[in-house]
Amino acid sequence: MSAEPIAEATVVPPGPAEHHLRTARRVFQGSLLYTCGITLFWAVVMVLGPERAPFFGKYRIDKQAILNVFFGFLVVSVIWGLIWWGIRALLLRRFVGMSKDEVREVFTSRMNRPFDLSAYLSRYSERRIRITDMVGRRGRFLTLGIMGFLYIYGRVSVDPKPQYLQFGAADSLFDAMALSWLFLAFYYSDGFFGRVVYGAQSRIMDGVLGRANCLLISTLWGTFKFIFVPLSVRLAVHFPHETFAPLFAFIWPSYLAADASSEIVGSLIGKQKLRVWGMGEVNRKSVAGTVAGFVASLAVCLAVVFSRHLPMSWAILAVVVSLSNTLLELFSPRGTDDFTMATANALLCWGFGVLVY
Repeated sequence: MSAEPIAEATVVPPGPAEHHLRTARRVFQGSLLYTCGITLFWAVVMVLGPERAPFFGKYRIDKQAILNVFFGFLVVSVIWGLIWWGIRALLLRRFVGMSKDEVREVFTSRMNRPFDLSAYLSRYSERRIRITDMVGRRGRFLTLGIMGFLYIYGRVSVDPKPQYLQFGAADSLFDAMALSWLFLAFYYSDGFFGRVVYGAQSRIMDGVLGRANCLLISTLWGTFKFIFVPLSVRLAVHFPHETFAPLFAFIWPSYLAADASSEIVGSLIGKQKLRVWGMGEVNRKSVAGTVAGFVASLAVCLAVVFSRHLPMSWAILAVVVSLSNTLLELFSPRGTDDFTMATANALLCWGFGVLVY
């Protein structure tokens, strides 16, 4: 009697939903590993002190530092997040036309139950969904960014000290660590704080990866604040104090202008034909948004150059920085461009300082 051949098990590749959920878990695990790492590093430098940890050792965690983090989270993430969550929810109902149940589902983590992005795109206008995504994200970030820029730029202009150039970089180590833990704590939550912390900024167009995109951005932003501490020290060495305010504008607001303008113009009038890759289920950008990002970045930099009567070498730096912002915003994987643009700007300015000053 001949033996029948044993059928080999067929390996079925994971479906799109399972694949995205796996990616979301990996982002969470990576952020958790990073946060554990900076927490350990912070504990070590606190023990070593300023002599053996010159960049961070002078910083001490006291009652004021803890209160700063608490009120920062309360105002920025909870109160301001609640306001823009409400605005975005209203737009989804009145402008997009979603039902209450659909709006409620959009603001969940989208990872605890099946979330079908294609079903939403088949029922509602993709452009209107993109616009509401943009309003929630950019409304929240731009208002805070403009207030922060005016405060810091004015302060550096009046009293150009190296610590102002650092934008509180040393203090930001503790802030980044604490906020990373808070973002991790509400990552999978469908409750009030999960919706408030992530609600305004989690794009519908990212589908299941909406919160993964947000967590990746916040984690990498914390990383930049961390590495900018030694970078800011080197910048302060090469640049005269009177150039600290322009330097701040070239590193921070120039990239914020490029990033915001590209999304605003792209969602309003852009044709989403440029396929990119990164953290999202639908990854497309537009030529109009890319051009707008370059123009906005250049306008910010040149306004600083001409208003402060800087040499023409700074105008050349403005073009280089704006090109860098544009290319990195377009080609960086989605969710990483904040980190790549800000880091590149700091390095370009450092190189400029070495050559010119």
